[in-house]
Amino acid sequence: MDIQLSPEEFTRYSRNILLPQVGVDGQVKLKASSVLVAGLGGLGSPVALYLAAAGVGRLGLADPDRVDLSNLQRQVLHTTDGIGQPKTASARARLLELNPGIRLDAIPEAISAKNALKILPEYDLVADATDTIESRYLLNDACYLSNRTLIHGSVYRFEGQVSVFDGHRGACYRCVYATPPPPELIPNGSVSGVMGVLPGLIGVIQATETIKLILGIQSSLLGTLLLYNALDLTFQKVQLHKNPDCPLCGKHPSITELVEGKYEMIR
Repeated sequence: MDIQLSPEEFTRYSRNILLPQVGVDGQVKLKASSVLVAGLGGLGSPVALYLAAAGVGRLGLADPDRVDLSNLQRQVLHTTDGIGQPKTASARARLLELNPGIRLDAIPEAISAKNALKILPEYDLVADATDTIESRYLLNDACYLSNRTLIHGSVYRFEGQVSVFDGHRGACYRCVYATPPPPELIPNGSVSGVMGVLPGLIGVIQATETIKLILGIQSSLLGTLLLYNALDLTFQKVQLHKNPDCPLCGKHPSITELVEGKYEMIR
């Protein structure tokens, strides 16, 4: 398919195009690309906003929830007027206001073992902006089985982390965290809280990594876990290594398919 930029797009993306790492060819790559944003909350808000603003041509917006008043402290994609609306509808309307020239797929359901292998192959990359431990394992496994790269982000109170996982090129999420922790040790933001600006920062880094992957910029977080502490204002990088005994991407995998009900039981 011959994809070109319109005169309006040259103006809209002019600051991108001026960058030698982007240029016209890079902006065309962005326009031709597609990203699934799984979760439209605190992390998904900046991810979706900045990918849309950058000119990523197609975004999948997946979330089963509706906008709640308690969301608005951190979920800047939504507004007070949107309370009660499906997050996919609220997000789609806001993103079209920002950039009407992109395609937006509303997926008002959770990514599950039942639908993941149908949805994920439709997109080039997957941004994990979810907030449950089971969804992280599910998206990791589904990405590996679909040969898709996962841009991971998570937050807890004043701390956040970002990485790029791809078991075909390096470590996957299970290489680092082979099995889920006991349910009583799993943090819950609705109980423990989270500083509202924290997912904004982590989500922006996820969007940055996504754009770099689309453009083919080599200095990504693949093989690196970036840790951020908002109280100390410190960043730390931890090198990750592929685990040959990983149950998903190791030499003798025991996970070869998504089993419905398995991930929900992680709670």
